[in-house]
Parts: sequence; structure tokens; C-alpha cells
Amino acid sequence: MDEKDRKIIDLLSENSRMAYTKIAEEIGISETAVRKRISNLEDEGVIKNYTIDVDPSKLGYDVVSITGINTEPENFLSIAEDVKRLKEVRDVKITSGDHTLMANIWAKSGEELSRIISEEIGEIEGVKKVFPAIILEEV
Repeated sequence: MDEKDRKIIDLLSENSRMAYTKIAEEIGISETAVRKRISNLEDEGVIKNYTIDVDPSKLGYDVVSITGINTEPENFLSIAEDVKRLKEVRDVKITSGDHTLMANIWAKSGEELSRIISEEIGEIEGVKKVFPAIILEEV
């Protein structure tokens, strides 16, 4: 991977729908070269997928939480899979920080978030404690 590949990744990170012709203009290479480089980046697993950035509140989710979950060490993988299956959970990460797992949760209300934390996540065998951090504003 060279500097041109890195620039392609930067441009696609800003706008994953950017036209190949625009990327070619920005970098100073042909559109064919851009297509080939992107294909190689996909084949090598550098680019895993293309996503969109959604405003949860426009979809009726008024409470967004980054939630730390502490687990029994022997159960953390199965707990991660159980948490990931919940429809309100957008993603789950295994971490080495203060918590074993971190989950991004979208809820329609504080009451719904409370229910998810106490009745769904909190009841999973091996979950020791749940630490929600409600997002107040995105910068």
C-alpha cells in the first residue's frame, strides 16, 4: 500500500460514494488506476465494506449510548455474540480498556435503554456489570 492508496482510503472515508473520476482528479491518476487500486484494497481486506452515517434521532432513536460491559473472562465471546444479536445494538467491540466489551446502543427513550441494560444485557449469564454512557452531542 502506497501513498495513493492511503489517499483513496481517506477520500472514501469522507464520502464512500465519491465517483472514481473525482478520486482520479484528486490524486492525479487515471480512473482505471483508481478502479484497480480500489479492487486490490477490497481483495486484500483493507476496505471491508462501505457504510452510511445515519442520524439516529431522525429514525426515532432519541437515546444513544456507548455502553461498557464487564463480563466473566471465560464467557466474553459468547456474551459479545448475545449482545450483538439485540436489535437495538448497532455494534459490539472487544476491548482492553476499562470494560471487556463496548456496545453502541440506539434506544427510543431512556426507559427503553434502561430495559435493554437491565432486562436484556444485564440478564445474560456471565455479565458482571453494565456501564452506559449516554451521548449528549456529537462534535
